[in-house]
Amino acid sequence: MHSLHPRSLRRLLLAGAVTLMAAPAAAADVTPQRLTNPEPGNWLMNHRTYDAQRYSPLDAINKTNVRGLKLAYAVAIGGNSVNENLESTPLAEDGFLYVVDLWGVVYKIDGRSGDVGRIVWRMDPGQEKAPDANRGAALWGNFVISVANHPARLIATDKETGKVAWETNLSDGQAGLQFTAAPLAVKDKIVVGASGGDQGARTFILAVDAATGKLLWRKFVIPAPGEPGSETWKDKNNAWQTGGGAMWVTGSYDPDTNQVLWGTGNPVPWSDPYYRPGDNLYTDSLISWDPDTGKMNWYHQYTPGDMWDYDEEGSHILIDATVGGQPRKLVTHAARNGFLYSFERANGQTVMAKPYVQRINWTAGIDQKTGKPVDYDPNRDIQVYSGKQNYTLAEPTKQLCPALTGGNNYFPPSYSRRTGMLYIPAFTMCNDSTLDQEAIKKGIYFSRISKFNERNESDLIMADPVTGEVKRRVHSIYPNVSGVVTTAGGLVFTAYTDGTFAAYDDNTLDQLWKINVGTGFNAPPITFEAGGKQYVAILSGISRITRGRHVLTPELREQRNQTMLFVFGL
Repeated sequence: MHSLHPRSLRRLLLAGAVTLMAAPAAAADVTPQRLTNPEPGNWLMNHRTYDAQRYSPLDAINKTNVRGLKLAYAVAIGGNSVNENLESTPLAEDGFLYVVDLWGVVYKIDGRSGDVGRIVWRMDPGQEKAPDANRGAALWGNFVISVANHPARLIATDKETGKVAWETNLSDGQAGLQFTAAPLAVKDKIVVGASGGDQGARTFILAVDAATGKLLWRKFVIPAPGEPGSETWKDKNNAWQTGGGAMWVTGSYDPDTNQVLWGTGNPVPWSDPYYRPGDNLYTDSLISWDPDTGKMNWYHQYTPGDMWDYDEEGSHILIDATVGGQPRKLVTHAARNGFLYSFERANGQTVMAKPYVQRINWTAGIDQKTGKPVDYDPNRDIQVYSGKQNYTLAEPTKQLCPALTGGNNYFPPSYSRRTGMLYIPAFTMCNDSTLDQEAIKKGIYFSRISKFNERNESDLIMADPVTGEVKRRVHSIYPNVSGVVTTAGGLVFTAYTDGTFAAYDDNTLDQLWKINVGTGFNAPPITFEAGGKQYVAILSGISRITRGRHVLTPELREQRNQTMLFVFGL
């Protein structure tokens, strides 16, 4: 037997110690099993769970004690420049938080002490400082997987070291292409939808190998000539090449049926339907995809031939419910066009479509069997719908309700398993909008000739996803572009652009707690556990577009912008 030199022995002992120290990290890998059944105290993906319900089973903070909620700590993120904002959902795992700023910079923050948040590392992808959006990251294995732009990329960062493990360029040669949605980890793949449609990109959904970043499949939203759906692009301008269909909010996933459900955006150029006559598939649609192959299973188009930017990229929430005494598996969506829809998850068959905003003038209603507007005419190349708001060459300006911003938009609703209700943040205004046929001649795909004659305000709405009945409605004189989280403690958390963060009773929508931090919110809240205590976290910092909505809100015109992570606890 050979004897070991003392230095060799020391090295061996150190190696063993490192191995022992590394074992817990390996055990904490974010596996498909953990993603399917996340621990109650963690928030491991954008919507917390694959069903996109944004519901937390934590109840230590509840109706009886929420009035005692106080700031636990705050962390400065990014900067306070005029074009900087935070829209991402923080992720939380075992007391560590992972947030992404506007420039795709990923931060790991140690919040285990409960009274301070220390930045452990930052991963800066070196993105051009352009006014995009970034809605968050995904956890898979030992990686934090995020998006960056200019060029459009997916990046895997080692969760422990902050070093880049792999980076995949996904730009596809399209100058306007962006990635704004948080990626979705599904089994051994990362699925994400592209955006940039309003800049003239033909967008797509894709999957990469989670371990290596290798592209596995890519499927375009807008069909090329000869592909199914191409007959709905009846123009002679090759509009399909820049057709839009952006996917700028994270989709949902049903493990039981192995389908990813993702909403798509408006056709482009959206301001001139005469440039792109037809229904323009597969824009403004809910699409079911097979995550293994990228095959489209089924789709539902909400607003064929859209001319108002009524994209339906927002959250599609999976709910198990009882309909007519029978158990049903539904997918529910609070549409930008002002209606709340529920569909059969297996095939997209319409179960219900009812208005949830109070003013709708673009259609007389939705056909409860087909889910299409009752005034939709399949024989028309340019839809008229109700005739009250459609652009015509004779009358290029019309009042549109809901406004171009829609009811709900990119800010996610939440479904409470406690109450069986959906909680929807929604704009309440209408606006004047004008047909723009000149923008595309100048190479401008996204032109918004619109005018708001009223303050941008919002409602927090409690609605039944089975019947569509609106149970409660609470009005705010400020916009809500944050989103909602519900909890087993009977609380509904949301935030507003004036800097107010608030908690509501999930039965009555009575406001139980609020704080104003002086800078507005543009990102959804989460709740998580660290050291056996529950916390609520949210990122502040509003976008230039959101600040523009304050044009008729004089008390907020001089509001300063600050990008921060705020964490609250009892």
